[in-house]
Amino acid sequence: MDPHIASVPLDRATRLLNHGPTVLVSARHDGVDNVMAAAWACALDYTPPKLTVVLDKIAKTRELVEQSGMFVIQVPTAAQLDLTYQVGHRSLSSEPEKLSDSGVEFFEMDGHDKPFVAGCSAWLVCKVLSEPHNQQAYDLFIGEIVGAWADTRVFKDGHWHFESADPCWRSLHYIAGGHFYATGDALDVDTGPRG
Repeated sequence: MDPHIASVPLDRATRLLNHGPTVLVSARHDGVDNVMAAAWACALDYTPPKLTVVLDKIAKTRELVEQSGMFVIQVPTAAQLDLTYQVGHRSLSSEPEKLSDSGVEFFEMDGHDKPFVAGCSAWLVCKVLSEPHNQQAYDLFIGEIVGAWADTRVFKDGHWHFESADPCWRSLHYIAGGHFYATGDALDVDTGPRG
C-alpha cells in the first residue's frame, strides 16, 4: 500500500465529504469493475457513519452496486480532472475499454475486495443500506461507511489541509458542461467568546 495512505477513524470519516466534492463511485461484482463520477453525494450520519449518493438507473456502476451490496466512494483530485470527466460521461455498457481509455488504475486495500481508484485523496468503503423506495423513486442510495482512508499529503489529523498541500491535491466540484471548480482558499471565522 502507498505509504501516504492512512486509515481514517470511522468517527471522522464523514469529514472526507463535508466540503461537498464531486466523487468517484466504484463497484465490483462477478469479476466486473466499474467507476463513475457523481456530483450528488453527502454525509448523512455519524454513528455509525453513513452517506448518500445518487446513482442513475442507466449507470453500469449502479447495477454492480445493487448486485454486490457494496461500493467505494473516492474523492478525486484536480490532477484527475480529465479522468473524472471521462468516467462520468462514458458508459462501460457501450464502451468496453472505458476504464483504460479514461486512465483509471485500480488498487486493492487489505481486507476489502473492492476496486479503489488510484491517485484520489480519500476512499470510503460502504455497505448498501437497502431502501428500495428511495433507490427506485429517487436513485438515492444510503451507504454505511465500513472503512475509510485518506492521503496524508492533504488530509491528516482529522482535517483537510488544502491550503498547504500542492494545488494538484484540491478536490473537484462539478458545475455543468465540463465545468469544474477546485477547492479554494481556507477562510476562518473568529470562534472566540461573543458578548
